[in-house]
Amino acid sequence: MNFLAIETSTEACSVALVHGDEVIERSEIAPRRHAELVLPMADALLAEAGLARGALNGIAVGRGPGAFTGVRLGVSLAQGMAMALDVPVVTVSSLEALALEAPEDDAAILSIIDARMGEIYVAAWRREDDGNISLLDRERVDTAAALLLPEVAAWHVVGSGWATYEAVVRERIHAPIRSADGARFPQARHVAEVAAKRFRQGEAVAPELALPVYLRDKVALTLVEQGKA
Repeated sequence: MNFLAIETSTEACSVALVHGDEVIERSEIAPRRHAELVLPMADALLAEAGLARGALNGIAVGRGPGAFTGVRLGVSLAQGMAMALDVPVVTVSSLEALALEAPEDDAAILSIIDARMGEIYVAAWRREDDGNISLLDRERVDTAAALLLPEVAAWHVVGSGWATYEAVVRERIHAPIRSADGARFPQARHVAEVAAKRFRQGEAVAPELALPVYLRDKVALTLVEQGKA
């Protein structure tokens, strides 16, 4: 199967192409440049593989949560490309894709994205025997200080929320932290990894049913909340 995967929900802009058993990728940390980079990345990957867009059987996309404009861009592009090619779409949680950046062992995984405005997007995961991951709790938006986590033996922590709120998050974690990396972002190669299984399982949907997940509707603080009024 040939399909493109797009992930633009955070500072990282990435595209992956699954071409049979091969996965190739372009990725760049490029805040506010996703709109200019994502389609050229896709075209470069198709050219490298010697494929025309018409050879694609589907599109996968990170559905969020993340930056409002980035999530909207990725999902809109996936919908538009899929409609033009008459192929289905698989959406993948950006928190799930981020969790796959963690080391592969028996520790639980905390994926945590800086949501700005003093909040985080967060979810806890466990790695199954088959290498897949599954939720230990639920995806949510919260403050770092209010973070409640399930009891586990050890944690891997990945994502920009750690870089921003490390001291506070450490106080909320009551198990050994086996690794922590605040410089990790969701990547299209992991969107592709999850999506490949879902395509095989028949979980793709029509483009118009591929929807973003924001977890919150509010995208900015009021002047009062900023202390400017």
